[in-house]
Amino acid sequence: MSLVSQLRHALSKDGAMAEPGYSRWLMAAAALLIHFPLGQAYGFSVFNGPLSKVLGESLTSVGWIFSVAIIFLGLSAAVFGKWVERSGPRLAMLASAVCFFLGFQLAALGVRHGSLALVILGYGVVGGIGLGIGYISPVSTLIKWFPDKRGMATGLAIMGFGGGALVGSPLAVNLMKHFQEGSAFAGIPETFTVMSLAYLFFQLCAVWIARLPQPGYRPVGWVPPVNAQGVAHDDAHDFSVAEAIRRPQFWLLWGILLLNVSAGIGILGQASLMAQKMVGITPGAAAGFVGLLSLCNMAGRFIWSSFSDRIGRKAAYAMYAGVGAVAYWAIPAAAEARNLPLFVGLFALVMSYYGAGFATIPAYLADMFGKREVGAIHGRLLTAWSLAGVVGPLVVNAGRDHLVKVQQVSDAQAYSTVVYVLGGLLMAEFVLNLFVKPPVKQGVHHV
Repeated sequence: MSLVSQLRHALSKDGAMAEPGYSRWLMAAAALLIHFPLGQAYGFSVFNGPLSKVLGESLTSVGWIFSVAIIFLGLSAAVFGKWVERSGPRLAMLASAVCFFLGFQLAALGVRHGSLALVILGYGVVGGIGLGIGYISPVSTLIKWFPDKRGMATGLAIMGFGGGALVGSPLAVNLMKHFQEGSAFAGIPETFTVMSLAYLFFQLCAVWIARLPQPGYRPVGWVPPVNAQGVAHDDAHDFSVAEAIRRPQFWLLWGILLLNVSAGIGILGQASLMAQKMVGITPGAAAGFVGLLSLCNMAGRFIWSSFSDRIGRKAAYAMYAGVGAVAYWAIPAAAEARNLPLFVGLFALVMSYYGAGFATIPAYLADMFGKREVGAIHGRLLTAWSLAGVVGPLVVNAGRDHLVKVQQVSDAQAYSTVVYVLGGLLMAEFVLNLFVKPPVKQGVHHV
């Protein structure tokens, strides 16, 4: 067998089948290794100021790099979802790693040529495609390895995406500082190159580690529930992606994700300014506040998603939305009273629920539609994230600007009103969740 044939086989679904003794926790590690580099996207804002100066563009124009990346994350996840299921985790992870690497390289080239369009094409489009493919690549495989702990497994992987900025942001800042001496481009191209090489190494390790479970795999001691006909519930209701998107349950979950993300993503970009204007803390303290929110976003993805294995996905989303809405509505009162611990605690709670909404949705989809094509179904659902990436910042930024410039209210009052609106989005999510019931496949009766 030639080297090319061996490589092709190793990347195929057959070549990725686990050998006896393979620990399913290794697949969880592979998911973290693929997601953690991709999570750097959440910290891309550290490049905005330097890029604005080097390219001679406004911060608003530079902000489109991240927005385009999130748009293409959702679109590529939807378009390539079926391909990911068909090709298996190894080839999908490799494709993600290559796209993310090339995206950085094109962006570096764009900086050297002073072209914002090329940076957007590189990091936003090519890198965004890598983000989308990589985001969904381990999900279906993890659910197959952890049918008994779906929420925990997907929470662990997606926690990596949420935490990527915690390393990526300071790494980028320090690398730019290191390379800026003697650089005509503030050290940005060199930083892109070093980070992309480091990320490529970790993602290639993920490709090497990843394995699929053998057909019919079940964890030791776990017995799946059965329906009235004695058929394993997990096997009785597998929907194809084409069947799933024709069910109202899919669109209810799509709306739930849209509202959950819209209510949280706008906060991430304005949290520092919000804290300064609403409770009067210093910029340095506000930076610490933002860091805390990032930690809560990451931790919530694992803690609450794991908790959903105990209480059920519907109850979990009722908590994320219902308690989250009340927390949002309590924030203005905490700010007015200058109760800093309560203000920080409420924001920390809603950010943990924001992260949990991302992490729990693949398990919710598997509960509804089975595990056979859950990766492809999840990919289609992530188009809600693309739209939320526009809606959330629009509510926060445009809403605040309108209130300050047209209504002539103070910054603190404007942000309080915005927070009330975000709470309303979560309450709408709570209502949608009430209508979610398991779909019934023709000829299949659920217990």
